[in-house]
Amino acid sequence: MLKTILAIAGKPGLFKLVSRGNNMLIVESLLDGKRIPTYSRDKIMALSDISMFTMDEDMPLSEVLTKLGVKEGLKPASIDAKKADNDQLREYFGEVLPNFDRDRVYPSDIRKLITWYNILIGVGITDFSMEEENAAEQPKVEQKAETKKEPKKTTCKAPQKTQKKAACASKTGVGAKKG
Repeated sequence: MLKTILAIAGKPGLFKLVSRGNNMLIVESLLDGKRIPTYSRDKIMALSDISMFTMDEDMPLSEVLTKLGVKEGLKPASIDAKKADNDQLREYFGEVLPNFDRDRVYPSDIRKLITWYNILIGVGITDFSMEEENAAEQPKVEQKAETKKEPKKTTCKAPQKTQKKAACASKTGVGAKKG
C-alpha cells in the first residue's frame, strides 16, 4: 500500500497515485480528495522508499509507522506535532523507536512522520507492512516460474533452393543433403 502513497516536496499532506501519463503522474490528495498532475520536475517520493536513521541500520518507514500504530492503538497520535517543542518530540519518538539516531533525525522529521501517520489513520489506512505487498507479488513470480516454456525448436519451411536448406539445417543441427 505504501508504494502508491506519495509525498511531494512543497505540497502539504500525502497523495495517492491514481494514474500515469506522458511525463506526469495524476495524484489524489488524501486530505481533500482533489486530483492534480505532477511532473518530472517535482520531487516525488513513495513512502515505501523512505527510511529513518537508527543507531544500528536504517529502518523502513513501514516498520516505523507500524511501531507508531502499536503504541497508539491505530488511533491518531496522542501528541500534537505542531504544538510540541523539540524535546517533547524527541521524548515521544524515543518511546516509539528507542534506538533512533538523535543526531540525524531532526524534530522536523518527527513532526512530518506524526503528521503523515495521522493522515493515513484518518483515511483508514492502518496496514503499513511491506511483507504483504511482497507476498502479493510473490505468486505472480511463482506462476511465471511454474509455466516455463519449452525451449524453442527451430523448424524450417521447405526452402526452394538447396543453399537455404543447408543453412537451415546447420541452424537446427539436422543433417542436410549436399549437392
